[in-house]
Amino acid sequence: MDKKIKLGLLADIPIGDARGFDPLNTGKDQLFVVRQGNTYFAYLNACPHKGYEGTSLCWKKDRFLNPDKTKIVCSGHGAHFSIANGQCVAGPCKEQQLTSATVINDDGVLYWLKQ
Repeated sequence: MDKKIKLGLLADIPIGDARGFDPLNTGKDQLFVVRQGNTYFAYLNACPHKGYEGTSLCWKKDRFLNPDKTKIVCSGHGAHFSIANGQCVAGPCKEQQLTSATVINDDGVLYWLKQ
């Protein structure tokens, strides 16, 4: 059974931006959410590229996106990933993708359904 863990308010994530979350209090964001309007996409904060597995994607707190905020970028080796599906679209991680995180929106409050 999934464990429902409160992350925060969707409204606290600026439209077109991303925010990392550390709900397990490990000192590292386990997942992040990218907001596009009222739609959002959630992924585990871990690069899938061989040799970089588990590397945090952000280069600074909540900095998961490229400058024009159209792609997710790995701080470790610069790979670019699609926001919509996590698929690698540029860089040395071709045919790999980010691991999606199950996040639900319950009346504006985001919850992570951790397996």
